[in-house]
Amino acid sequence: MIQDVRLQIREFAAPAAQKLGIGKISDFADVHLAFLLSGVLFPVSYGNAGKRARNNWDIRVASLVHAILIIFLAGRCLNLPSLDRNRAFGWHEDAGFVTAIATGYFIWDTLESIIHFSDIGFVLHGISCLLIYGLSFTPFVPYYAVRFLFWELSTVFLNIHWFLDKTGKTGSALQLVNGIVLITTFFCVRCIWGAMMSYDFFVTLNSVHDQVLTPYLVIYGAGNVLLQGLNWFWFTKMIAALAKRFQGKPNGHKVVNGKTKI
Repeated sequence: MIQDVRLQIREFAAPAAQKLGIGKISDFADVHLAFLLSGVLFPVSYGNAGKRARNNWDIRVASLVHAILIIFLAGRCLNLPSLDRNRAFGWHEDAGFVTAIATGYFIWDTLESIIHFSDIGFVLHGISCLLIYGLSFTPFVPYYAVRFLFWELSTVFLNIHWFLDKTGKTGSALQLVNGIVLITTFFCVRCIWGAMMSYDFFVTLNSVHDQVLTPYLVIYGAGNVLLQGLNWFWFTKMIAALAKRFQGKPNGHKVVNGKTKI
């Protein structure tokens, strides 16, 4: 019965996907549904927290689960020959699966950033990622899609940092260690690895620019520059925040913004 429902979802999504020019995404439409239901299937215990606090916990839990899952799945796609042979248009079902999960997450993330607006950077981040991963189902550059998902490794430690704040561990030795790992991981996977992949990506994009529609060149080119800029901007903010937090004795400061997206 479950299999029949999944097939019906895919068949229902296929015409719209073909019309939008992203035909491959309909093969994974049921994955998006599963992601949206995860909050119902795995509820978080909020205790006596208020509505805003519960929303912040929802954001962090969803972000942490997605980051751990997506890193594991993306790692399985790093050595797919079909992607390596054609980095612009190569395709593999495993890459499609991991990209479908990421697209589902960024649909939710974009809506959440707009509805519970706190910073324009979060909105731009969500929209850029949604367009980049959603349009990869044409197919287009899934080779790079799975590699850029390794940015989410830093998100794991960012969320742990937030949870330590909310459980009375602000300024603790554990948070200091996690903060150092966070800064190191963020710099390595986003600033260094990200720069290497971006250079390689633009080389590939330039080699096929005459085979790609102009909107794709604009979205992927501008999106990559925007996301790299946000990475460096957030990196400097993290260093400043951690330096301030651990000056002198722990003073119990808490993160004010419930959703620091990095």
